Amino acid sequence: MVDVKVLITGIAGFIGSNLAERLLNEGHEVVGIDNLSYGVREQIPSNSQFHLLDIRDVAIYPLFKAIDVVFHLAAKNCIVDCQLDPVETADINITGQLHVFEAAKQAGVTKVIYAESSAIYEGATIFPTPQSEEKPESFYASSKMCGHLFAQCYRRYHKLNLTGLRYFNVYGPRQDYRRTIPPVMSAFIISLLKDEQPVIYGNGTKQRDFIYIDDVNDFHIMCMQASQTNGKVFNLGSGTSYSISKIYDMICDLLNIHKPAIYKSDLPGEAQRTCADISEALKIGWKPKIDIHTGLQRMIEWIRGNVI
Repeated sequence: MVDVKVLITGIAGFIGSNLAERLLNEGHEVVGIDNLSYGVREQIPSNSQFHLLDIRDVAIYPLFKAIDVVFHLAAKNCIVDCQLDPVETADINITGQLHVFEAAKQAGVTKVIYAESSAIYEGATIFPTPQSEEKPESFYASSKMCGHLFAQCYRRYHKLNLTGLRYFNVYGPRQDYRRTIPPVMSAFIISLLKDEQPVIYGNGTKQRDFIYIDDVNDFHIMCMQASQTNGKVFNLGSGTSYSISKIYDMICDLLNIHKPAIYKSDLPGEAQRTCADISEALKIGWKPKIDIHTGLQRMIEWIRGNVI
């Protein structure tokens, strides 16, 4: 693929920083936007062009000139924080996304690949869950569903070339362990390595579909290259679910540290189970390659070297 100029919103975050590194390694030019309210400056690759800006600020518009592809990843995405502040959630996830779409439209960007979320399936009863089973329940999920509807309008009325990605539980190096309630994998690993008791919210039976960051980035690259992704929405998961208790047991075994977890009240707004129907992504030649044990081992090594 010829070198392209890519803009990433949320470049300081988990997915954004990993994607930026991958694109730069493949010879592409990367421009990044982040207000650092959730992202970490140290995670931004030094050879990217970083701009400390908020996606709700019209000052981002000139940065879209001469951009070929936009990855819009910036969001308020901690469900607990979103439940506490639905106004800011809507402002960032809906108004902010509209600014990104509008800036891309005005600049004539070739393609925008934007983050939706598997949270849209919170009320789903079909597993694995297809894209048609849209049943948002939380404030976060509702904000992402609104973003999906606005994306359809930009496709319909402004002919903006958009691809939506419904990420399931993406994990790997740089996972957002600084959140108010960190993702379970990083939280478990860090607590055990610190000789602390990890916390499980609920009884541990909730099931999640986990997908490794490298597999997600493989699909990102396909979206840049494959016209078959234009105008579509894809689930990005593994197609397999594991209970939180099972993940905890796997991590304990890999670390050879066996410590009972602390159980606390369940968190509001979370689905009991997620499992992706990835048939649409499989049709265009993508498939997950990193199994759960390999992915967890890589996470452990990264946390040992960079966090603990």
